Amino acid sequence: MQKTPEENLGLTLLKKGQKGIVHAVFSRLGLIVLLLILQIMALFSAFQWFEAFLPHIFGGTVLFTAVMVLYLLSSRLDPTAKITWLIVIMLLPVFGALLFWYTQSEIGHRAVKARLSQLTEQTRDSIPQSEETLAAFTAAAPGPASLARYIRRSGCYPVYGRTAVTYFPLGERKWEALLAELEKAEHFIFLEYFIVDEGLMWGKILEILARKAAAGVDVRVMYDGTCEFTTLPHDYPKRLKKLGIQCKMFAPVSPFVSTHYNYRDHRKILVIDGHTAFNGGVNLADEYINHIQKHGHWKDTAVMLKGEAVKSFTLMFLQMWGIDERDPAFEKFLAYPAQPQETAAGYVLPYGDCPLDGYRVGERVYMDILNRSQRYVHIMSPYLILDGEMETALRFAAERGVDVELILPGVPDKKAPYALAKTHYAALLDSGVKIYEYTPGFVHAKVFVCDDREAVVGTINLDYRSLYHHFECATYLYETSCIPEIEADFQATLAKCRQADRQDKEKWGLRLMGFVLKTIAPLL
Repeated sequence: MQKTPEENLGLTLLKKGQKGIVHAVFSRLGLIVLLLILQIMALFSAFQWFEAFLPHIFGGTVLFTAVMVLYLLSSRLDPTAKITWLIVIMLLPVFGALLFWYTQSEIGHRAVKARLSQLTEQTRDSIPQSEETLAAFTAAAPGPASLARYIRRSGCYPVYGRTAVTYFPLGERKWEALLAELEKAEHFIFLEYFIVDEGLMWGKILEILARKAAAGVDVRVMYDGTCEFTTLPHDYPKRLKKLGIQCKMFAPVSPFVSTHYNYRDHRKILVIDGHTAFNGGVNLADEYINHIQKHGHWKDTAVMLKGEAVKSFTLMFLQMWGIDERDPAFEKFLAYPAQPQETAAGYVLPYGDCPLDGYRVGERVYMDILNRSQRYVHIMSPYLILDGEMETALRFAAERGVDVELILPGVPDKKAPYALAKTHYAALLDSGVKIYEYTPGFVHAKVFVCDDREAVVGTINLDYRSLYHHFECATYLYETSCIPEIEADFQATLAKCRQADRQDKEKWGLRLMGFVLKTIAPLL
């Protein structure tokens, strides 16, 4: 099939680029394997060289293990993570402790943490909360208003009215709207995406970005450093610079001595001129628009905002962009008019989740919705790797009579997360949670919709990486006009699913993988 001019532009930039796959060995998994090998070698050497002192070595190891166990039990770690570390420490006393110290330390990300904290404080009041909007929201929805106060503690995330929200039930629908909105850009275009890959989708976007940059529009692109693994060459920012586009990688893959590698930028944000923003699960690669198929039909979702709430996404982008900038020019870009949508119904609250600030905003929002739900909570997520708190929240909602339904992939993208998801089925099903698998392919949507009145569409999966380790973002919606569309999309997707039950017989290899991986799930 002949390539379009847009695809050729993208391919020219990407041609023969070094993908950086060799950096994969510098991940935390690489460190775990290395420490395991070192401990085996050390133990073997100890048996050979210090045979006479083995009782002392054994006694010292037991004492050290006991101290580490007591320390873990008294720590503030999530209970599920405590269990994982207890297993690791007991199996690998010395090197397991080194691994624990490494993962809990700030090696490699101390400067990033300090800078983000500085930026958060610097911008905490940069978008004032409308007291009139907050009062109306509090009167209409006291429960969600309490949630909004919690979210506000973690950063500058006001509640907005006068924001029109368009829901896209497929990635191709978002892409069509995105191309049309990009053509209207006059001042600036900000893109922050976890994955950017060559092909039709990115090629057409890139053609518009290059054109707009040549016309004087401030175009900035930011993507996660893991794109070096399989999609983009290491020097891709320099290639985009030749087109007049400013480009950065967030946390390029670095040696395993840095824990910075573990915190990825999983956000998907596009902001145009301060008045239009896109958010959701859709990355910039062809499988997200079903131009190619990797795991059957790709089911994804997104939202487009027009109005006051766009300012929050502008700020989120600039905070990430400004990590290595002296002056990210917050005031300049936040000053662009938001074009309030006077007839738009409901309330909108965009928010971000940072793994370095001590808040677990993504998980808390989901749990708050579950705990306040009265009739139903319907969820779409590509992964189901839960800590004890989230699993309890799902089960408790179902046990008190709420219709809790989850749509998960029928065709997995990775075997390990699929096997881990299966380990949660029995407990959830026993509590009355209904689980469905999307038979045509892979569900990548991250959607919560509750009681016909509130919903979340964003980037936050139901797994450890999203809830604990990733930079994430989402859009909370209350009584916006698109919520019936979100529920209708859930029902339409449900019609293409098979329901899981306790009688399902999984392959023994998959079950074994799940049970083994569950012991170290917080480390993955």
